[in-house]
Amino acid sequence: MVKHKLNAADAITASRIVFAVFILFSAAFSVQFYAFYLLGGCTDIIDGWVARRLNLKSSFGAKLDTIADHVFIIAVLAKVLAALYVPVWLWIWIAIIAFIKLANLLSSLVLSGGIIPMHTLMNKITGFMLFLLPFAIGKAPWQVLAIAVIVTCSAATFAAIQEGHYIRAGKRIE
Repeated sequence: MVKHKLNAADAITASRIVFAVFILFSAAFSVQFYAFYLLGGCTDIIDGWVARRLNLKSSFGAKLDTIADHVFIIAVLAKVLAALYVPVWLWIWIAIIAFIKLANLLSSLVLSGGIIPMHTLMNKITGFMLFLLPFAIGKAPWQVLAIAVIVTCSAATFAAIQEGHYIRAGKRIE
């Protein structure tokens, strides 16, 4: 097993996991929640830039980024979904997306023996859309929020299916 020395880009990525934990201990939609949420979002933007700029790109860093993304999303979803009324159809849709993502993870483990990070354009678009949603809650009319949720879930479903296709076809997007 090759040891990897933690570098600046990896430290920025790892801090997203720390911010996710802080989110779990903050009240949903509080100033603290939004502060940690924005900090976590910023780490997602700058870690890749730092890795490319300082020539610190690594397989470990790409995998850590994928793990940090999932931990951050799960923490935010746990906080946001617990604070809102979520209709059954949306819970089902979220569960289907989660099931596809889990199947992708298992496929990557079976086919390659490890996690295959998939930083596809569609995953990035979906991530950005998901990132914006908490800012709309409580500020946008429910009809606008419902449309935003449907569009975001549609993008997430497509991204998850595309990711699975790429994994099973052996195509790597890092």
